[in-house]
Amino acid sequence: MPEPFPPAEPVDLDALDAFLLSDRAPEGSMGLSDPDGFLTAIAVGPGLVPPSEWMPVIWGGDEPAFESLDEAHRILGTITGRYNEITHLLDTAPEDFDPVFWEGRDGEVIVTDWAAGFLDAVALRPRAWEPLVQHPEARSLIVPLLLLGADDLDDVPFSGMPLPEVDEEELLAAGPGLILGCVAGIKGFWKEHDAKRAAATRRNPPRRSTAQRRR
Repeated sequence: MPEPFPPAEPVDLDALDAFLLSDRAPEGSMGLSDPDGFLTAIAVGPGLVPPSEWMPVIWGGDEPAFESLDEAHRILGTITGRYNEITHLLDTAPEDFDPVFWEGRDGEVIVTDWAAGFLDAVALRPRAWEPLVQHPEARSLIVPLLLLGADDLDDVPFSGMPLPEVDEEELLAAGPGLILGCVAGIKGFWKEHDAKRAAATRRNPPRRSTAQRRR
């Protein structure tokens, strides 16, 4: 498989969608909505997750069969371009962030795949997400995503976390707005969390060892 993180190309989601639906994409690949939620979680979550770690998840652990090097760079560049676009929008113009949701036959917005993709990214490093999950108030930001995206509520990244009983139809109808609020809140939580850690480090810098190297 070619280098998984070429320079970002213009974001052509239609071309990416067509490739993900083609026979050249591995059978276990995500659909178009799932990686959008996945990339959003990577963008707003704790720490920096390198593309070499998250790109294979989009393909379900297998390798796509690109027809040419040009196609590989175009498709992989679209994925990294969408990640960069999400990061830029959430940093500079969060009101313009437009998640890629499916639309049902009757015009209803389907958010479950997007939320499932978000949870796939959380599952990459669940321990890193524990400060949010264990926070008495901020933990509520992940609850709608768990309820919307988990196939089995008994098998979620944070199995000990209590989840409320909800009306499924009402939850699905409110899903788009809930997701936008959760994404903004989660990004804000980690920004504040990182700032506090940086301030604590400045107040209490690591002590240098006084031991001398043996000659």
